[in-house]
Formats: sequence, structure tokens, C-alpha cells
Amino acid sequence: MPRDNMASLIQRVARQARITFRSPAGPAFGENLHRLQQLLDEVRAEDLHLAPRGPSAAAAAAGGGIPWGGVVPPVSYMHICETESFSMGVFLLRSGACIPLHDHPGMNGMLKVLYGTLRIACMDTLSPAAAAPPPAAAGGPCHRALYRSRQHYTPASPPCLLSPHTDNLHQIDAVDGPAAFLDILAPPYDPQHGRDCHYYRLLEGSPAGAEPPALPREVWLMETPQASDFWCGGEPYPGPRVCL
Repeated sequence: MPRDNMASLIQRVARQARITFRSPAGPAFGENLHRLQQLLDEVRAEDLHLAPRGPSAAAAAAGGGIPWGGVVPPVSYMHICETESFSMGVFLLRSGACIPLHDHPGMNGMLKVLYGTLRIACMDTLSPAAAAPPPAAAGGPCHRALYRSRQHYTPASPPCLLSPHTDNLHQIDAVDGPAAFLDILAPPYDPQHGRDCHYYRLLEGSPAGAEPPALPREVWLMETPQASDFWCGGEPYPGPRVCL
């Protein structure tokens, strides 16, 4: 059964997110971010009326017919709320699904696993260097990056954090079954204000492949279009209403 504080927890998370990201350059930002992290760490799937489900359940949840020729999207998004300073929602990944390596320009972010296991590879962009990119980089713009970490996250893990300069690029893979995570981005994506999502390919192998010999290490990334086998569908959010 859901916990007694179910209806208020996600509301408290949203209110704290609004306080935290209203003044990200203010003196209290660190303290507010820590408080938000503590609240987010408390959230469980049942608080949002979610339960692990397979492709058939995802198809039923989509309701109103499924686009893409009847194919269930590999990833779905449940919108919870959005303001000028942050957005919050739930991403649901089918078993084996991957959110490709992408960035969050000028944005902070927090990710809390609700069910399943995620493998998250995090990277930082680096300033351009005099060294030329590898020959395989002929297909598009290339960027130097620091491959910082590659870890597994479960509901027992603390939130995964990103900032405008640290862990800003990441790839997210569902491991051994479906997975879902609560996602906060601050401020939200907004192409008109330079906050558009860009996708990348690791030129020296994939974050989803074999573990690199040592981390952190410098790598080269090539900017690519969104992969043809990745798209994100939409589902209604079934949890407690959030009012801001």
C-alpha cells in the first residue's frame, strides 16, 4: 500500500525544486539543493502510483492508440509539472532501452530511480585542444570530453546529479528489465534560449559497451542526429497532483 505521506511528498519535492532553482546563483543554492536531494531520495514508485511493467502494460497505458505504426516507444515520459525555472516528470524505459548520450546545456538536473536498474555514463565537455580528433570523426562536429563515471543506479541509490559543468552529458541504459526514474531539469529545455538537446557518439567505443580501462579519461565525441531507433512517447501521469 502507498505510504501515508504519498500525496504530499511529490508536492514537497516540487515546491523545494521551485525554491532551489529560482536563484541558482544565490548564496543559499547549495543548502537548498541538498534539501531537494534529500527529499528526492525519499521518493518511491508507489508514491507516484507506479509499478514495474512490461511492453504490453506500456502499450495499454499509452491509451488512445499508439503511433509509430503500432510500435511501443522504447521510452515514455509522464509530465508532472513545469515552470520557467524547472520541469519534472517520469521517464519509463522498456527492457533494454537506451536514452542515447546527450547534453543539458546550461542546466542542472537530478535523476532518481523509481524501479529497475539503470546504467548511467557521465561525461563533461572540455575546452578545444590543438590535437586533431581521430580519423573516425569525419562525420560531424567533434568535441573533447572527460568520461567521468559509469555506474549502476537502483531505487536504493541516491539521486544522480548533474550541473552545467559536471556530468552534463550522460547516457542512460535500462539493465535486466524495465526501469523508471523521476527527472528534474532546471531550467527546462528551451531551444529559443540556447537550451536544445544534442546527441553524441563516443568515437572510442560506446558507453554501453565494455568498461573502459580507467576512469576518468579524455575521449572524443561526435555530434550526431537523434538515433532513428530512439524516440519518446507520452503517457498520462497517474500520481498525486502537483500545484505550484
